[in-house]
Amino acid sequence: MALQKMSAEDVIQSLSTLPHWSVDAKSSAITREYVLVDFFNAFEFMTQIAVAAEKHNHHPDWRNVYNKVTIIWTTHDVQGLSTKDVNLARICDEIYAGFDK
Repeated sequence: MALQKMSAEDVIQSLSTLPHWSVDAKSSAITREYVLVDFFNAFEFMTQIAVAAEKHNHHPDWRNVYNKVTIIWTTHDVQGLSTKDVNLARICDEIYAGFDK
């Protein structure tokens, strides 16, 4: 089954289960900023996400400044959001839950 762009209704429904994520309608993406204890924890957090992203063959746009990590998910192949983005956002939240804040 080919990957498809999510409808606006599907995005809204999916984000209702991801309350810390927001939609950037201009870039057809979802984004969230995570705050960790320090740079080392932020880097370890990113490393764990990198492993999950590689496993799912779907990679984020992201930024790290000291203890803050901003993650942006979008699916370039569909020019918008797909279920891959939502699934990996959920994985990011699960990984973050294991870190000290």
